[in-house]
This record gives sequence, structure tokens and C-alpha cells, in this order.
Amino acid sequence: MILSAQVLPSRVVKAVVYDQPRSFTVTEVPDPHPGPGQVRLRVVLAGVCGTDAHLHDGQFDPVYPLTPGHEIVGEVDEVGEGVTQLRVGQRVVLDNMQSCGVCSSCRRARPAFCSELVAQGVNAPGGFAQYIVTPAGKCHPADDLEPEVAVLTEPTACVLHGLDVLGLQPGSDVLVFGAGPTGLLLAQLLRHSGAHRVTVAAPTAAKLELAARHGADETVQLDRADPGAGAARLRKLAPEGFDVVVDATGAVGVLEQCLPLTRDGGTVFVYGMTDESDQLTVSPYEVFRRELVIKGSFSQAYSFDRALQALRTGRVATEGIVTHTFALDDYAGALAALQDRTCVKAVVRP
Repeated sequence: MILSAQVLPSRVVKAVVYDQPRSFTVTEVPDPHPGPGQVRLRVVLAGVCGTDAHLHDGQFDPVYPLTPGHEIVGEVDEVGEGVTQLRVGQRVVLDNMQSCGVCSSCRRARPAFCSELVAQGVNAPGGFAQYIVTPAGKCHPADDLEPEVAVLTEPTACVLHGLDVLGLQPGSDVLVFGAGPTGLLLAQLLRHSGAHRVTVAAPTAAKLELAARHGADETVQLDRADPGAGAARLRKLAPEGFDVVVDATGAVGVLEQCLPLTRDGGTVFVYGMTDESDQLTVSPYEVFRRELVIKGSFSQAYSFDRALQALRTGRVATEGIVTHTFALDDYAGALAALQDRTCVKAVVRP
């Protein structure tokens, strides 16, 4: 599957462009125009997430030249031939993934593993740009949501897909490691999915306070220099272990704590994105003897509509999550914010 746009003689516009890992410029690119069935969006906001940091390092199968940015709120700027469901000036959120619909993975309702997958912001032009062209059918109207709320649609969709994979049993006692954007979204939606208690553990007090305001039942502050102390506090909360332990950090050191904190017959849920080269040592005997389940979740699938409903109804509270906003020319600053403990969620406003 190839995502292409017409490029007509016109103005030039700005975009972040990588030519290789760790090498990008904010530069002028041709102004794209939509072909049949496509629309051009003026990017209003684009969220920055850990995936963008991995792409910066050349991980996650980027295709160069690459314009990243996959959490996109845009305003329809131009419509291509045959597009009738969207109008110029309409605000939308973009489902950045396009699958072929006919390969073996698609036929098994696994579109994220499509053999011809197009993921805008990964292997096709993404949202860290002034304009982006995309199929009209992948745009979801969001005029009723403020951009700072709508920009959380894609990460919320990923969480909802994760909950589909997890299959949480009602009444479960759940521990979430991490109080970044995904940890905060997970904690809220786990509560609405039937968990009787959700505990959030993280090292930053301000983020834990935000988790508590958004409904976490318990919070535990971790000390990176003394991980044993945090583990002891968590064991005190759940002496027999938690039914589900979620890693939303992507840190192997945190993942190593998950199995010991999981009760017999429980589930370890690998949600955070680690480096491709990371390795986790797991005792197969322990998994066998304790009947542990290890699950993972990748991207989103069939969940954008539900994500928008969760945001519209307030099931997902967003206040305080977007904390830093950067201009396109300061994309380097937006990347750096991912390592700033005062930053919960950074966005780029082209």
C-alpha cells in the first residue's frame, strides 16, 4: 500500500524531516495536495510520545526521509475528488494507520500487523509538519473537543486496544507502573473496566498527584536509587500480589519488578515500549509453576470511535496532561521534554 499525494507547483511549507537516525532538520518541503479520496489537513496539534524518541534513534522501522508525528489533530484545508463526508474548516483527529484489509493478519482482525501497513509518522509523512495529506476515511470529526483534549485520542485508542487484549476480569486488583500520559490514561480506563482498585507507582510526586486527581485509588512514589523500598511498599498493599501488573514505562528495570509483584495466576501486561535491543530474563519455571500470563499490546485497532466517546463523556479526564507546547521550529525542545520530569505530555503546534 502506498500513500501518495499530488504535489502541484505552489508554496513551500515546513516540516520536520529525518534523513537518518538522530539527524533531522526543520525544513521547507513541497506543499502537498490531496488526490481522489484524500484530504489535506492543516495540523493544529501533534502529540509527542515515547515512540517518537525511539524513531529518533532509528528504531521502530522508520522509512527515510521521514516526517514523524502520529498523534494528530488537524483542520480540513482542502478536499480531494469524491470526498463528501468532510468539509473545509472541520476539525478532525487522524487514525494514522492504514491496512490493506486482505492479508492474513487483516483477515484475522489484526490490522496492526498488516503486511502492507502504512503508519503515518513512521513509514509515511506524519504530523510534525504544517500540512499533511491523508485518506478522508481515516479522519474522525472532533469539532466538539478542544485541540488539547482531541490530541489524546490516539493514545487513548491505544489504551482501549490494550484493554481489549488484556481482557480484565471485574474486581481485579491492578498495579500500573508509570504516571506519564499512557499510565494516566490506563489507570482511568482500568477503573472504568471493572478494576476494584488501581494503584499507580512512579517516581515523580506531581504526576502521582495528577493520577490521584484522576481517580487512582492508591499511589506509591518510587525512588530510582532504591527500588527495593518501593517494592516493599507495594507488597504491603498487596501481600499476595496484584492480579494484574502493568508496565507503562518501557524500562527493563521496572519490568523486572513486575513478576514478583504479580499474584499466582495473575497477568503481567507489557504496555510500555522498550528499546529494540532490550532483554528481560524470565524464569520459565516460575511462569509454569505459578500459572502466570504475560501479554503485550501494540498500537491501536478498531478503537478510535471508542476513544473519542471516552473523551467526550469525560470517562477520560484530560486536565493537566498536556503541560508543554512547542513550535515546529523547536522540535528538538519537544524531544528533550520527554526526559523532563515536569513534563507530562508535550505537543507541537505547527
